[in-house]
Amino acid sequence: MKSNITKILILLLLISIVVSLFIFRDQINFEAIQTWLKSLGYWAPVIFIMIYIISTVFFIPGSLLTLASGVLFGPIFGTFFTLIGATIGATISFMISRFLARDWIEKKSGPRLNQLQRGVDKEGWRFIAMVRLVPLFPFSILNYALGLTRIRISVYVITSFICMAPGSLAYNYLGHATAQSISGTADLKQTISQIFIAIGLFAFVLYLPRIIKKFRKEV
Repeated sequence: MKSNITKILILLLLISIVVSLFIFRDQINFEAIQTWLKSLGYWAPVIFIMIYIISTVFFIPGSLLTLASGVLFGPIFGTFFTLIGATIGATISFMISRFLARDWIEKKSGPRLNQLQRGVDKEGWRFIAMVRLVPLFPFSILNYALGLTRIRISVYVITSFICMAPGSLAYNYLGHATAQSISGTADLKQTISQIFIAIGLFAFVLYLPRIIKKFRKEV
């Protein structure tokens, strides 16, 4: 039930952001933003990644940053930079939990910690893949909670990076498509095509829980 409410809230947030960007499109100068990014050179992605790492460690939702990454860097580079920031931030949270703040995290995690520990003990990397693909737990809390399990750090990092990619790509593409349609750099046909691709990506991500449940039953 909580998972469904979270999905609805995220969807409403995304819709409100897109609508707001459309309403205030005349006040947004995308050419100025691109010029500013070019002036930063290689520092632009570095700064973005650092901000993403900090937001992950300090429990700040990364959805807006992921959308912004698509706007600023495009769907491909934006997804890559997002995954780098999210993976490093998730790894730092994992290590803080495992080596520095175990008792405090155990108290904050509550009864869900036992569920995570049983899942990791039973399925290993497959369980990590499932919770990354399917947002059953809040991202930042999950990073700390998984640090209390017996999963190897290398398995955690590799599985997280790969399995966060579909959701990251969906958010980045939505941000990119929104920016393209508002800025007027794409014609109507391209805009419609990009919107449908973004919707398709989100539909795939939302449908993943059923695919994974079916796969797990068969295995």
